[in-house]
Amino acid sequence: MTDKAKIKIIKKGEIKVAGKPLEKSIVIEKKSKQAAREMVSTVSNWVNEFQQRRRDETKQAIEKFLTPQPQTNGL
Repeated sequence: MTDKAKIKIIKKGEIKVAGKPLEKSIVIEKKSKQAAREMVSTVSNWVNEFQQRRRDETKQAIEKFLTPQPQTNGL
């Protein structure tokens, strides 16, 4: 009834570090971080461009509707 999972304790001196697989994983991790940064940068640029376009369109619409228009006498 006591089916507990076994835990293996590894002390600092017993840790084996494989040089090449570790280096490859670091290179892959750096590349994936760089790719993620590029994606974030691209999306951020899209958002900024979209917001700037909306601001410009809103500014033009407000200027168009709120500029004083010449009054005519109705003759």
